[in-house]
Amino acid sequence: MANVTRRLIIPDSVRIHRYQSLPELAPSVLFFSGGSALNKISRELKRYTHHSIHMVTPFDSGGSSAKLRQAFNMPAVGDLRSRIMALADETVLGQPDVFELFRYRLCDDASPAQLAQELAQLADGSHVLMQPVVAPMKALIKTQLVRLCKHLPEDFDLRGASVGNLIIAGGYLGHQQLLDPIVFLFSRLVKTLGQVTTIVDDTHHLGVRLQSGDVILGQHLITGKEHAPLAQPISEIWLNQGLEEERPVSAYLPEDRRHSIEQADLICYPPGSFFTSLMANLLVSGVAQAVILNPNPKIYLPNLGVDPEQLGWTLMARIEYMLVKLLGSPTVNLHTPVLNWVLLDQDYDYGELDMATLAKWGVSVVKTPLIKDKPERYDECLVAEALLSFA
Repeated sequence: MANVTRRLIIPDSVRIHRYQSLPELAPSVLFFSGGSALNKISRELKRYTHHSIHMVTPFDSGGSSAKLRQAFNMPAVGDLRSRIMALADETVLGQPDVFELFRYRLCDDASPAQLAQELAQLADGSHVLMQPVVAPMKALIKTQLVRLCKHLPEDFDLRGASVGNLIIAGGYLGHQQLLDPIVFLFSRLVKTLGQVTTIVDDTHHLGVRLQSGDVILGQHLITGKEHAPLAQPISEIWLNQGLEEERPVSAYLPEDRRHSIEQADLICYPPGSFFTSLMANLLVSGVAQAVILNPNPKIYLPNLGVDPEQLGWTLMARIEYMLVKLLGSPTVNLHTPVLNWVLLDQDYDYGELDMATLAKWGVSVVKTPLIKDKPERYDECLVAEALLSFA
């Protein structure tokens, strides 16, 4: 086997121009993520490649997804739906009527009777958003919503419900409680310019132990967004069976996900809630082995600003935790890498990094402009071009 090396230029204008010209032939970039932090970058990424792969967590327990999880004991679909929408073809070549339907939410302040009536109008096709949708897509969507209505508990709270989530839930119920078939259909309906999937098709939840020893069960109690931020740093995270008691459980990477990870031209650990979005994906058995077998670049792009989950966690500590979870020891990464590069903005203060220790772990740091404006947030174009310069 021969090793081929090249000079790394970031951003690489030649590569970027090539990918923009032919995004259908551009490299595949795989992200382990969840939540909405990556959605803006994903929307920009469509201009460069139609082969991004997004593995999102189905373990969330908050927002409108929580109501569907409680009603049907199903995986969370909110992050899945929002990422599909971020990658949807929004041009005239796409399906703008379907796109608008899937992103629509029912009112927060309507009465239960009004909400039930609106859902019924969506299901029978008379709703104003359903009328422009043409056959056979209209029939497919109606089928999912009719099925959902038949199974929906009488006391189900429809306030603020995402129509896209409801359609996915109806499809889930109609495909033997499997997400993949309806996700494939959903993606085709909005002409997704990339691939979105859950890391596993399981109904598990997340559990964390704090430094105080206290156990918190449920993503919605961990993120610091729907409830008060944690008062103590997280010391450990695991997959849990249910939300009632500490019951660690294993999940196993499906064969098609394993193949996608092994074959991707680039793997990125992207911004997002560190524990509930990024690490939650890496808890699945088989992920580490698949990443190891991929010889292509593996990059960590850390968060900016304040992530309540990162209380007490420096960037160095987060890098070490990732490597320990995936490899058992960070030094193993030198010869069996699951992380090659940490990609940073050249001016942002991420905290102190121990370059000598990173070198011992086989991790290099690349700094380049990634931020344009205040308040400081990643510029989607700069991030997309920086990432694709590695591929």
